[in-house]
Amino acid sequence: MTDTTTSRIHNDEALESTLEELMKVERFEVPEGFRDQANITDPDVYAEANADPEAYWARRARELHWHTPFTTVLDESNPPFYKWFQDGELNVSYNCLDRHVEAGNGARVAYHWLGEEGEERAITYADLHRDVQLLANGLKDQGVQRGDVVGIFLPMIPQVAVAMLACARIGAPHNVVFGGFSPESVAERMEVSEARALITVDGARRKGKVAGIKSEVDRVMGHLASLKTIVVVNHAGVDCAMQEGRDVWYEDLLSSSAPDCPAEALPAEHPLYILYSSGSTAKPKGIQHTTGGYLTGVAATHRDVFDLKPESDVFWCSADVGWVTGHSYIVYGPLANGCTSVMYEGAPDYPHKGIWWEIIQRYGVTKFYTAPTAIRACMKWGVEYPNKYDLSSLRLLGTVGEPINPKAWLWYHAVVGGERCPIVDTWWQTETGHIMISPLAGLVATKPGSATRALPGISAALVDQDGNEITEGTGILVLTRPWPGMLRTLYGDDDRYVSTYFERFGPKTYVVGDAARRDSDGYFWIIGRTDDVINVSGHRLSTAEVESAIVAHEKVAEAAVVPEPDELTGQAIVAFVTLNGTLQGDDVVAEEIRTHVSVRIGKLARPKSIIWADDLPKTRSGKIMRRLLRDMAEGRELGDVTTLRDPDVVEDLRQKTQARKKS
Repeated sequence: MTDTTTSRIHNDEALESTLEELMKVERFEVPEGFRDQANITDPDVYAEANADPEAYWARRARELHWHTPFTTVLDESNPPFYKWFQDGELNVSYNCLDRHVEAGNGARVAYHWLGEEGEERAITYADLHRDVQLLANGLKDQGVQRGDVVGIFLPMIPQVAVAMLACARIGAPHNVVFGGFSPESVAERMEVSEARALITVDGARRKGKVAGIKSEVDRVMGHLASLKTIVVVNHAGVDCAMQEGRDVWYEDLLSSSAPDCPAEALPAEHPLYILYSSGSTAKPKGIQHTTGGYLTGVAATHRDVFDLKPESDVFWCSADVGWVTGHSYIVYGPLANGCTSVMYEGAPDYPHKGIWWEIIQRYGVTKFYTAPTAIRACMKWGVEYPNKYDLSSLRLLGTVGEPINPKAWLWYHAVVGGERCPIVDTWWQTETGHIMISPLAGLVATKPGSATRALPGISAALVDQDGNEITEGTGILVLTRPWPGMLRTLYGDDDRYVSTYFERFGPKTYVVGDAARRDSDGYFWIIGRTDDVINVSGHRLSTAEVESAIVAHEKVAEAAVVPEPDELTGQAIVAFVTLNGTLQGDDVVAEEIRTHVSVRIGKLARPKSIIWADDLPKTRSGKIMRRLLRDMAEGRELGDVTTLRDPDVVEDLRQKTQARKKS
């Protein structure tokens, strides 16, 4: 392909030929046209930041507005309870709204919002500033005070950003729950955080269907003594009961509130939000992030990693606000930097499988950030969907949420990016708050499947089981120096915070929980969770590595592998495989895949069993629920599957798994 913005891959034959050629490229250099306009091109940025990380982060923090400037950068007197900029005061809402409006940018679009049924709204910074102040005053009128936790259970509508910023404005930590979770999960998170108020919605839309939300919330919230107020957004026109003295319509609250609500000057260490992990196998962990350090980290990484030009870029992070990716790169990072973003209510295949590409064309998206799972789904649907739309506005692509296999990386690069857009493969966690390992697009050459280097000011390393550093090879990923955006504790559970992240190698080494490999160039390759391994005849095999090998087969769209007990080898590999398009699985294709894996990894990695799957069990955000697949393979009860995107997928796979065991 050429380097023009009009180069397209028009059919599967051309795609396979292109991918075959790209597979031979070990390293993708920064495109010259991109380097010429990039914000960061000086390689000394790493050495300078790492020589004096406190000075580096102090400089980045001063890019924000401080009501009271800080004089202390890092207090590490009580590790691992680190504090950043603790004698300074600022307000996140002020930094995301007021300073842009005061600078004359109130008319700039903050969000191009597109509803599932095609509704469009352009929400400016002035619009957000107005509504945030009204809601903040409304919450105060309902008795919410500084330090009170406010729950937020909303779909992808503009009110979710308003709610988060209103809480930040008055110093009420918010506890956002992903809209795809069950009401019981919401109640659990409200109970353990002792939420004073909850902001929710009458009903939510998903792929043409409407589900009542407020009625389900009422069903599970009645016993919560701390919950005094429920604010309800009228979004889907669903009838719902309103309890007098407790419930209030969002629209009524805004219309009755005073218009001016000055942003409170808050200590840098004041809690900004709590975000609970899914807790699939244990009690949910309440990740607690603070005000000054977190905003410093997300603003800096959003600007640097995505080579942001606030005046001209249109940024789209396709995640849900209910996850940390949405907190950091839909709300706080983009708004702190004063840029224009896209927010889409719907799924990537509704109302049609080309909706993402239509949105990119419609709004002129320049930076697109999505998950490998979504990319693989788009691969399965075919090149005809992106080919219908003009994607020439794109300048940079990003991935987040899990390691991306090389085949998906190359498809993204060729089909979506037209071979002209750098890809930033980002590694980070809910706990880290912001991106930690990623290329700087104007500076770092990329390798498909590698997140490359730790960002300036971040110290990452690999260690062995005894904590000894590994400069090249495979080991346990750790962070060896505190960073501003790090979690400060687990809400209400300091002991669990220490034992989960700092107990193994001491209070100055954060244990990530991921295994990784480091190559001769110092690039990190995230393998997967340290417990996501299959032990075949004493050989530990990464599930991510095996999955990547399977997906690299030309007929495969998606795969998930799990262990099952085996009398001979201890554990055997079971692979759930989705093929491209209308291809049907049979013994011939199964043997092709086994041979392919054997060639790429070794015979020990060959799946013992392959189960053909039309789809895999996923959360509504697209994350594959491997726990359910493990339970199927090992014959355990599956439990509640109602929070999945399509619960019927589980029953289909369960029957196939049982049939395999009987055969």
